[in-house]
Amino acid sequence: MVAAEDAGKIGVAERLGIEANMVVQEIGWDEDVDDDVRAAIEEKIGGDLLDEDADEVVDVVLLWWREDDGDLVDALMDAISPLADNGVIWVLTPKTGRDGHVEPSEIAEAVPTAGLAQTSTASVGDDWTATRLVAPKSAKSKR
Repeated sequence: MVAAEDAGKIGVAERLGIEANMVVQEIGWDEDVDDDVRAAIEEKIGGDLLDEDADEVVDVVLLWWREDDGDLVDALMDAISPLADNGVIWVLTPKTGRDGHVEPSEIAEAVPTAGLAQTSTASVGDDWTATRLVAPKSAKSKR
């Protein structure tokens, strides 16, 4: 059983659909990321997050994204490259009212341009919201 004090941390990884032994790559790390979220995911996968320079095939990409980080479509295209066929990209953005907040409409506009589909959102930590992106079913079957 999970100890009560760990229940909140473990919940983040589970909300993001992250399971033991998954390969998770982190892009966009900076001083402002939520270390509790990172620790919960590392605990769940039983290892470290891969950095943006890794060249392995990954199950999940965590993309920390802020308003001033540049072109989201370009970042998503880069994030797709190492993704396994059934892989997921989570775009983590600061919540409304926080420095670097990204309007949901900006994500919604970038997603189809990058050839992805938005499926859900989740709150992760006090300061971040995660948006789940996947390759559309029709695109997967053509690969």
